[in-house]
Amino acid sequence: MSNELWSVILSTLIISSGSFVGVLTLAMNQKFLSKILLSLVSLSAGTMLAAALLHLLPESVETLGITLPFELTLLSFIGFFMLERFLHWRHCHDKDHLTKHTMGTMNLVADAIHNFLDGVLIAASFAAGNGLGLVATLAIAMHEIPQEIGDFGVLLHSGFTKKKALLYNVLVSLTAILGGILGYVASHTMVGFAHLLVPIAAGGFIYISASDLIPELKNVTSTKKTIAMVATFLLGVVIMYLAKE
Repeated sequence: MSNELWSVILSTLIISSGSFVGVLTLAMNQKFLSKILLSLVSLSAGTMLAAALLHLLPESVETLGITLPFELTLLSFIGFFMLERFLHWRHCHDKDHLTKHTMGTMNLVADAIHNFLDGVLIAASFAAGNGLGLVATLAIAMHEIPQEIGDFGVLLHSGFTKKKALLYNVLVSLTAILGGILGYVASHTMVGFAHLLVPIAAGGFIYISASDLIPELKNVTSTKKTIAMVATFLLGVVIMYLAKE
């Protein structure tokens, strides 16, 4: 096995370990957890939306030009909408349970694509040089931790138990390793493979944030909770902005 592939696998393992940040949430008492749950959802909405608009789309425009990235983003957005409609039709009958169950499932799908893409991008970066690979790993880790915290909160809000939310978060995070391995192979055999996945991930992020997460926050009427949710949403945006620099 080449040193480059070993570096890719090790880096994606480090990124995947970010999902264990959910262990910190498990240590919280239930009363405190219930108070911050919607703030975690808000944090996830901010990080996902900002990641798409500040990271993924600008990067895609640089590599694919102006038109194709937005076409792929739109197709991805439509694809996530159709997937959500299918999940609504297929799995649930109770309206309240339906909405929350689907939101959690959609978040897992989006997170799996995101982590897979992270692995592909790490592999592509190492293919260009070890230095660039290490920088890419650090940059991804900086935004992965707050997003994983938010994703964990979304799963809890969707009705998952704390143990199941942590388990699914960990399993989904392992797609980064798969993405890294496939990205390594593709970077040496298929030119442009990683570039096409970037706007697809952006479309998923925009859909989940705007269609599923943000609407969950609109029902809050308490001034104190509204301020907290706005603050955590903006915090997610700021973190993504700083990670861009």
